Amino acid sequence: MEKQGKRNFSGKKYQGKQTDSNKGKKSGEMNKFRERNMSREMKNSGGMNEPGREKNGSAIAGQKAKPEQRKDAGKPVQKKKSVCPAFEKCGGCQLLDVPYEKQVKKKEKQLQEQLRSFGRLEPFIAMENPLHYRHKVKATFGRDQKGNIISGNYREGTHYLVPVDNCLLENEKADAIIRTVRGLLKSFKIKTYDEDTDYGLLRHVMVRVGHATGEIMVILVLASPVLPSKNNFVKALRKEHPEITTVVINVNDKRTSMVLGEKKEQVIYGPGFILDRLCGKTFKISPKSFYQVNPVQTEKLYGKAIEYAGLTGKEKVLDAYCGTGTIGLIASDHAKEVIGVELNRDAVKDAVINARQNQVSNIQFYQNDAGVFMTELAEKNEKIDVVFMDPPRSGSNEEFLTSLLRLSPRKVVYVSCNPETLVRDLQFLTKHGYRMEKGVGVDMFPMTVHVETVVGLQRKNM
Repeated sequence: MEKQGKRNFSGKKYQGKQTDSNKGKKSGEMNKFRERNMSREMKNSGGMNEPGREKNGSAIAGQKAKPEQRKDAGKPVQKKKSVCPAFEKCGGCQLLDVPYEKQVKKKEKQLQEQLRSFGRLEPFIAMENPLHYRHKVKATFGRDQKGNIISGNYREGTHYLVPVDNCLLENEKADAIIRTVRGLLKSFKIKTYDEDTDYGLLRHVMVRVGHATGEIMVILVLASPVLPSKNNFVKALRKEHPEITTVVINVNDKRTSMVLGEKKEQVIYGPGFILDRLCGKTFKISPKSFYQVNPVQTEKLYGKAIEYAGLTGKEKVLDAYCGTGTIGLIASDHAKEVIGVELNRDAVKDAVINARQNQVSNIQFYQNDAGVFMTELAEKNEKIDVVFMDPPRSGSNEEFLTSLLRLSPRKVVYVSCNPETLVRDLQFLTKHGYRMEKGVGVDMFPMTVHVETVVGLQRKNM
């Protein structure tokens, strides 16, 4: 391996100083949730349409759900009320009215059917308390037909804003902050943005909460950079929520469905970021940083990834799609050397900062396309023992996988958020010299149809 100062890969190398809540309440809420779901059965395994309901669980526009009919009685029975008033409108939690134990069984069965031909699956990892797990919360602001200010989520597949005050998936403190922001708008004469007229100021509010540290960042997404009486606004907001550690303004002045704008954020209180701890490491979280929304399950997910890598302290590791360096930094305690590669410039800068504040000296980060970077490593006959890959929902592309084959690491640990693209990529890798040793599903998103999977692969000739 060449020394640090002599590398001539095309990826830009980022230099840094390389020292390189209430438990009782939640328990009662969970018991209430289980009691209300005890008698519910999942109609046709939860995948088929019920009368008056679309595939995504939303009521068909203008059509009321028909009363369910018992087979053994002639009288109609009214459908039971959901635990969430926005359930059939929002579409964000497709399985909310399904008992959690049944959700877990269904997801485990689905993974078994999709992956059993590749290798062995370990028991599915469920979540002990599957409510209020989202520590990144976003709300869109607007007005209802009467002109009242509302905040919530777009109905799935539409731009119809569904008011949401309390979400069973979201951090409760984050929801409370969003309600407070909504209540302050009138007194500060702040108009909500109207995407049809392109008029107004406040578009979205995003709240990010450090699970381990308790630090809170509030991101105000505006259509223009000027927030009236911004200092007084922050003062009023923090009077209600003194736990807020930073407030930033993000400007999104384009007609787009993207939440955050591309311009640099304006910090109006605090440092402009928060810190959180994960798997024994401290991470900086900026407004645009990728950081898993469910930290409790993330520790289990990454723990399995490190286990499947089989590190002994002698390996050279590549963290592809490294983001802010979470997996690579966690792996650094168990490996000889770690290289992280990521295309997003801001994420790489945060990764370097994360390495420095954790005093990790055996990790280096590069800004480049992971596939291109691996090809360069192979051309220089650089040896990589283990590759961690954590691609987006679309999975990897053939160029990346071909580069991976050229690099020919001894082991590959694939972290997937989409079983369908995982199957596609496994088909490619198992046809070209790799075999799946084992895998496991992790319920990162309870009450939804989504599932995260970790798969460990090894070269067949070993």
